[in-house]
Amino acid sequence: MSRQEIFNELKELIKLANSSDDSALEKCTEESDLRSDIGLTSIGVLYLAISIEQTFGIEFEGASFDDFEKVKDIIDYIEKHQK
Repeated sequence: MSRQEIFNELKELIKLANSSDDSALEKCTEESDLRSDIGLTSIGVLYLAISIEQTFGIEFEGASFDDFEKVKDIIDYIEKHQK
C-alpha cells in the first residue's frame, strides 16, 4: 500500500473517530496535529488506534498512542509495521 493510500484510509478512520468536526478533516495533511488541529479526544484516539490495528493488520506493540503527535507519525509507523 502506498503512502498516499495509507493517508487516504487513515483520513477515513480519523473521520469516524472524530465525527464531531468534519471541517478539520478538510484541511488534514500529514503535518496536522492529532489533538490541536484535528481535535481528537482521548476516546477518539482509542477508537482510532483500534481501527488502525484492524484495518492495517498491525499492533501498537511497545508504542503508546501518545508517541504520535502528527498524522505523518502514524503513517510512518504503519509503513514500517505493515505486513
